[in-house]
Amino acid sequence: MRRWTIAVAVTLVILLVAAGGYQLMNARSFQLGGRLIDRVDTTERLVALTLDDGPTAATPEVLEILSAARVPATFYLNGRDLAERPAAGAAIARSGHEIGNHTYSHRRMVLVSPATVAAEVERTDEQIRRTGYRGPITFRPPYGKKLWTLPNYLSTHDRTTVMWDVEPDSANEPTAEQIVSATIDSVRPGSIILMHVMFDGRVASRAAIRALVDRLRSDGYRFVTVSELIAAQR
Repeated sequence: MRRWTIAVAVTLVILLVAAGGYQLMNARSFQLGGRLIDRVDTTERLVALTLDDGPTAATPEVLEILSAARVPATFYLNGRDLAERPAAGAAIARSGHEIGNHTYSHRRMVLVSPATVAAEVERTDEQIRRTGYRGPITFRPPYGKKLWTLPNYLSTHDRTTVMWDVEPDSANEPTAEQIVSATIDSVRPGSIILMHVMFDGRVASRAAIRALVDRLRSDGYRFVTVSELIAAQR
């Protein structure tokens, strides 16, 4: 009976630890060490548009959309894609957008070694600088996942983890109208909007940008880069 009780207790502890680790891994507003932001505390009606992944074949179209809308965006790019499409990366930098680090291979950065974290971040930093971009480089973990090794590295190297509080296009293949509506329903001063517009299948996401921008501007919002948003924090 005593062995059975101990076994049950050990199992419960393991389950609790696993559940806690899962919650921590996916938390948008907390990590173990270092700076993390998912939204900036400001009374100004400022918002940052962030675009994940790539560069891809869709990059020229995305840049045209942003130029027509007069919107500065923050691109979280992968080092491997930058190495494969250096001209697209250079075009993003030349257009005046901010570039952030989204790892080299877009792998989940949990249960990995310190050496792996360092290689994923530093190789991507190198590719970002090759674009000609000279601004600050914040970091966004692929799929938003992190445990201890990644936050520890970022903290040691004085890097900021950037998450998000508005994610209008990640589930159920929404239409452009649904993306705009979901954004309007969730956005607040200081919000960080995550969108996935860089791949061929994201036609609705690209189509939503101009309407989303027009709607938020009509509500008094101004679009800034992530670094500009951080600078406005109270």
